[in-house]
Amino acid sequence: MNLVLQGPALEEQQATEIARMAGAALAPIAERAYRLRNARRSKDIASWCEARRIDCAWIPEGRRFADLKLLAMDMDSTLITIECIDELGDLAGRKAEIAAITAQAMRGEIEYRESLRRRVAALAGLPEDSLKSVYEGRLELTPGADALVGACKKHGVKVLLVSGGFTFFTDRLKARLGIDHTISNTLEVKAGRLTGALIGDIVDADAKAAKFKAVLREVNADKEQSVAIGDGANDLMMMREAGISVAFRAKPVVRAQATCALNWSGLDGVLNLFE
Repeated sequence: MNLVLQGPALEEQQATEIARMAGAALAPIAERAYRLRNARRSKDIASWCEARRIDCAWIPEGRRFADLKLLAMDMDSTLITIECIDELGDLAGRKAEIAAITAQAMRGEIEYRESLRRRVAALAGLPEDSLKSVYEGRLELTPGADALVGACKKHGVKVLLVSGGFTFFTDRLKARLGIDHTISNTLEVKAGRLTGALIGDIVDADAKAAKFKAVLREVNADKEQSVAIGDGANDLMMMREAGISVAFRAKPVVRAQATCALNWSGLDGVLNLFE
C-alpha cells in the first residue's frame, strides 16, 4: 500500500517523520507532496497528520492516472468554491435560511429532494439575471481545477460533472473547461423571473450514481478505471461506484466512507494520489 502525503502546510521534516512511523522510504512527487511505498498502515499516522493539516491517503500500489477512463466530480464546493444556490439566496435576501438547509442536506440530516424544493421555493421572484450575476461575479474555480481537468484531457480521461445545482452553471462550466458530460437541475423561469420550481426530474444521489454508471458503461470502463470526487452526503452513492473515491473538503459522513480525503490540498492533489 502506498501512503501519499501532501498539503500546503507539509514540510520535508514532517514527511520524514511520517516515513519513520510507516517504516517506508520517502519519495517526492510534487511540491509539498510525497509518496511512501509499502508503508506500514497505522491509525497514529492519520491523527498525526490531521493535527498538522496534512492530507494523507492510503492508495493501492500500481494505480496510474493514465489508466483511468472516467473522472466524476461534484460542482458546488468541489469544482467551484461556492454553493450557487446560497449565493442566489443572498441576492434574494434569504442566504442564511437557504445556507442552513444546504448544510443540513450535505451532512445527510434531511432528505435531499425535500431540501432542494424548499431552497428553490425561497428563490421565487428572483430576476433571471441573478444567475448571470452569480456566475460572473461570485463563481470561482477551486484551486487546482484547471490542472486536474487538463490532466484528464492529456490522458484521454472523460470528465463528468454532476450537480444537484443548476444547468445554468454546469452548461457554462462545460463549455469553459471542455467537460464531456454533465447532469444537473433546471430552474423554471417565467417572465424573466424564477418561479421557485424546477423543470423535470430532480438530480439527487440516485440520479448522480445512475449517470456515473451510465457514462462508465459508455466509455467501456471497469470500476477500477474510475474516480469520483464529492463533498456532500448526496455524492456518496456515486462515490461508492468508483474505483477510488475522494472526499474533497467534505463533511465528516463523506470522509468516513471515501477511499481518502483531501481537506487542505487543491483539486490537483487528486493527481498526486496516482502513480
